[in-house]
Amino acid sequence: MSNDLDAEGYPLSPISTWPAADIAASWQRELPGVRTESIEIITPIWRIAKVLADDRRRTLAELGVDPSTLDLLSVIRRSGPPYELTTREIARRTLITAGAVSQRVARAERAGLVERSSSSVSRRAVAVRLTDIGHRLIETTVRQLLEHEADLISALTAAEYTALAGILATLEQTLVSSPPNEPQE
Repeated sequence: MSNDLDAEGYPLSPISTWPAADIAASWQRELPGVRTESIEIITPIWRIAKVLADDRRRTLAELGVDPSTLDLLSVIRRSGPPYELTTREIARRTLITAGAVSQRVARAERAGLVERSSSSVSRRAVAVRLTDIGHRLIETTVRQLLEHEADLISALTAAEYTALAGILATLEQTLVSSPPNEPQE
């Protein structure tokens, strides 16, 4: 097994295909009485997340767009005409710091993908607007990325898709509304 790590610290070696049920059974045998029901849910989700994250990084590299630029251009494009948001609104919608927004905007501006101007919302606010180049890039990239990712889940039937989307939405809402390891008020 390789000890090489990717940028996020994940092992670059292939993901284990050891069945989660076998892992749970092993822990039940080794540590009787310990709750193991999470293993058969969290382990496959973690594995799927790793595969999808690796695939998205490769796909974006092939499309010539880094993930942070995709995030910035996407949030502006989804806002609708005139495809402009304040830096504060970008930070709110992307859940990154104002400093990170500033860095992303500066990079995208140097690449000719966005332009900054005074905001009509506030004298002190800075508006970020897609340029024609940025608009074309994000639309082309998103079309190709979503087409590719739709192919990744195409093995699911319509009923499986609906059931899985509902289950994941419930789990996500539960975890987001009360994140693990955060003190309760």
